Amino acid sequence: MAFQFQAVAALSPFMMNDFGFDIADIGLLIGLYFAPGVMLAYPGGALGKRFGEKQVVLWALLLMIAGGLMVAASTSWEVHIAGRLLAGVGGVLLNVLMTKMLTDWFAGREIATAMGIFVNSWPFGIALALLILPAMAEATSVMMALVGVVFLVAAGFAALALAYRPAVQAEPVQFQSQASRLRGAPLAGIVCAGLIWGLYNAALGMIFGFAPAMLAQMGWTATAASSVTSIVLWIVVVSVPMGGIVADRVGRNDAVLATGLLLFGMMLFIAARTEMIFFSFVLLGAVAGISAGPIMSLPSRILAPASRATGMGVFYSIYYLVVVLGPLVAGRMAEAASRISVAFDLGTTMLGASAVLLLAFRHFSRVRATA
Repeated sequence: MAFQFQAVAALSPFMMNDFGFDIADIGLLIGLYFAPGVMLAYPGGALGKRFGEKQVVLWALLLMIAGGLMVAASTSWEVHIAGRLLAGVGGVLLNVLMTKMLTDWFAGREIATAMGIFVNSWPFGIALALLILPAMAEATSVMMALVGVVFLVAAGFAALALAYRPAVQAEPVQFQSQASRLRGAPLAGIVCAGLIWGLYNAALGMIFGFAPAMLAQMGWTATAASSVTSIVLWIVVVSVPMGGIVADRVGRNDAVLATGLLLFGMMLFIAARTEMIFFSFVLLGAVAGISAGPIMSLPSRILAPASRATGMGVFYSIYYLVVVLGPLVAGRMAEAASRISVAFDLGTTMLGASAVLLLAFRHFSRVRATA
């Protein structure tokens, strides 16, 4: 999913040259991939519960393939919009239900480590697209590079269809039937978890969305600014799984989560004000990924097996809403202040709010445990 999402940004110079798109068109195509998430994340969870997670994810991958083929086979702006939206619908369903499937497999075990590895597919897929797709387009054509994205999605379809099997639920049937409806403390807890995940990712987006422009405003060349910003991405690939491993090994999920949020927020604040840009961005990458795995383990602590599909729909509906609104708010604030580094300050505030929401989540988790 990350590889397909990043394809437009990675191939933007070629698409602008071959298809006549401008930078505003490219920005719209990038954003369209997330747009269906606000409306479809919740019903996506319900679809998984009704028809089975594996079956719905396979259909989601088919939607991603169909949307990718539409984009690859046409130069029409309207077809590109339709294809990008169709692929985004598949991406939303895949994201919601694969998280639930992974939770079923690792709940009560190394859940933070598993989620850290799972979440790491996002920065890794983006980095891989940036590395591979421009080279493919230069060697062949932009159309062949886009077809290559479709082949990768098709390989994922084949792997899931042939190799995946559902996890065996360890919790008793009676408990599942009692928890089939999402309400009370579990509902409040999953709302808190969704807000934490959304605010965390919105804060991370401040780096990739605004750091190049912030550095350019400080006098850096565009190439140098993008290169330094990409360092954060590569280091996050390491820090994300490490955060999950540490949380599982020490058995202090919330402590690792809160520490990661604190360090991430502190480094965002410092990076917007220091002249030691390279060093501060290296540290940003080292601490930014610590909380990801522990955050993604939160739903397993508040959702019973029978309510996980619905609960993950709520979780991702909130997540998509926050990550769509975050950059819009940051952009308006930066424009009003005539200072792009304001976006980093907003990210720091978001991470502070996430730490407060973690306290609320712990309360609802205790209520759920004693119910």
